Amino acid sequence: MTAVLPRPRAAEHAERVATPRRYLMCRPEHFAVEYAINPWMDVTSGTDRDLAVRQWETLRQTYLALGHEVELIDAEPGLPDMVFAANGGLVVEGQALGARFTHAERRAEGPAYLRRLGTLDLKAVTEPVHVNEGEGDFLVVGDLVLAGTGFRTDPGAHTEVQELFGIPVISLQLVDPRFYHLDTALAVLGDSDVAYYPEAFSPGSRAVLQRLFPDAILASEADAVVLGLNAVSDGRNVVLPAAATDLAEQLRARGWNPVGVDLSELLKAGGSVKCCTLEIRS
Repeated sequence: MTAVLPRPRAAEHAERVATPRRYLMCRPEHFAVEYAINPWMDVTSGTDRDLAVRQWETLRQTYLALGHEVELIDAEPGLPDMVFAANGGLVVEGQALGARFTHAERRAEGPAYLRRLGTLDLKAVTEPVHVNEGEGDFLVVGDLVLAGTGFRTDPGAHTEVQELFGIPVISLQLVDPRFYHLDTALAVLGDSDVAYYPEAFSPGSRAVLQRLFPDAILASEADAVVLGLNAVSDGRNVVLPAAATDLAEQLRARGWNPVGVDLSELLKAGGSVKCCTLEIRS
């Protein structure tokens, strides 16, 4: 068994350094709430697709303004959740593992993302054996992968990731259906820094997080329920939902630069900043 030590403690006011990132995103051209596969989705609520596109475009422009590269995947008709690109795979050191979705409504997204990953000049692209929903449940923190399970990703996929990438994988049990993916309950801020909502996790998983990240930022329920933890960090700038104001203040106090964006229309489907963003780690 791999020995996993606590992450190095970072000074509260350490100088944060941004590094350029490469992201894959999907314009929400077919966005709608046509089915309910998580507690956020209400098929009677109605959606404004034009507003969703404008909000998404603001997110894309935010990344570009911060110096990041954004690749696009074409949206496909009949796949209204395809905008949530994070679910499309996991890419580490130029290797990609595709996604295999839990719900029938999203299963066609897996092959679509696998095809697109195959065009990005990566070292290898692997079709998955087990059900996994990409970076929704796999978050890279330095030399570890935190892996969520409980609602979507099969625990067998945790082993699959460890064997494919040769990186220690830490399994975490999600227990609150509102936080059905790990990226709704935990945000990676740096190679040794995270923020999370403790009540989203089982007691044992909370203990693991406390052991690994003793100085983690703990989010309130108020910030968690606006998906404030569904955030993307480049090591200095943390792009997060604008409504997560207390979390933004905690980030600022620790030396990060919070950048708020409004993705309220996409929140109707249970997604926000990170859900829209798959990192391509070359």
